[in-house]
Amino acid sequence: MPILPPTDDAIAAAAAALRRGELVGLPTETVYGLAALASDPAAVARTFAAKRRPSENPLIVHIASAGDLPLVARTIPPAAQVLAAAFWPGPLTLVLPRQPHVLDAVTAGMDTVAVRVPDHNIALALLRAVGAPLAAPSANTFMRLSPTTAHDIEPGLQQKLACTLDGGPCRIGLESTVVDCTGAPRVLRPGGVPREALARALGCEVPLADAAPASGPRAAPGMYARHYAPRTPLRLATTIGPDDAGLCFGVPANSWQVAMPTDPESYGASLYRVLHALDALGARELVVQAPPAGVAWEAIADRLRKAAAAG
Repeated sequence: MPILPPTDDAIAAAAAALRRGELVGLPTETVYGLAALASDPAAVARTFAAKRRPSENPLIVHIASAGDLPLVARTIPPAAQVLAAAFWPGPLTLVLPRQPHVLDAVTAGMDTVAVRVPDHNIALALLRAVGAPLAAPSANTFMRLSPTTAHDIEPGLQQKLACTLDGGPCRIGLESTVVDCTGAPRVLRPGGVPREALARALGCEVPLADAAPASGPRAAPGMYARHYAPRTPLRLATTIGPDDAGLCFGVPANSWQVAMPTDPESYGASLYRVLHALDALGARELVVQAPPAGVAWEAIADRLRKAAAAG
């Protein structure tokens, strides 16, 4: 329950709590995660219950280094080896054939596992202290905004955690890019690593996967039509009106409008933090001026489109 500075003692206490089957909030470079021991069925079940997350939605397993991949993946295709070498630690999740002992609850019963190495010294220190993979989805209730500071974790969810390690604001601010490497690589969820960077590393284009089915297990997290949404209804628009609350480019017309950065990295890093703040104002609606088109804005457009989708 407490939010703790990430001292050595706090990291040791968090590791002990995880080994006891409790849940812990931890910072990563993308968003704050809700960590549980990936091999503990009761702890994983607690994760789904705390988040009110459907069982068809798999969890991302976090490991301390690429050398730990054989703990959860039974094969590592050449493309996955290239991407891991290029982007780990970092905001990239690889979907790989799973080891038989990986819990069905973690993988939504599928024969694949989503796995990454986070690029955050506190997350890595906790992983090393636990000495085992952690299942760590975002520390939010299902379909709500992900937290990018420790204090943005919803109070009701925070009460279900043994503690949260406070690592300050998340550097990337958007969830990881998820790449399916079980065949020709394809992006299941755009995120912190742009597709252009993936293409440069692999020497070939990496397409976006088709939309997920309307029901049944998802190949990766974040594949619902509606997701990452504030409680206040959100609408995308070409322009934002002078009386609207929301996000704009240029000079705000009122105190409930926030001028957003014009580069995608800075925009992504501030998006959830700004939406959390606006969500607390009590507006009837949030209007977001649509970001520019283009692959560099792909992850931001994905999050805003899902936040604006009908519930």
